Amino acid sequence: MKYKIKLAGRAQLVEISSAYFKAWHVWNVKFEDGKAIMLFKLGSDWMQRNEDYLEEHVLRSLGNLIDKIISARKRVVSIR
Repeated sequence: MKYKIKLAGRAQLVEISSAYFKAWHVWNVKFEDGKAIMLFKLGSDWMQRNEDYLEEHVLRSLGNLIDKIISARKRVVSIR
């Protein structure tokens, strides 16, 4: 799904999808410029692959957005 997030002082559209890589639940994020990254959560911290070089504040912003998505999904499931 596509989401609008404010990064580096401007709003950007990012496409976020979830998947499984080995035993990890991961989140794939694609930016408007075609760059793609993979994030995963370790405890309460969001982490990125070694190949991805996001700045800490960008990683935190994306992690917060994904946490909101997860929370919203859990609310919808529990209501049904």
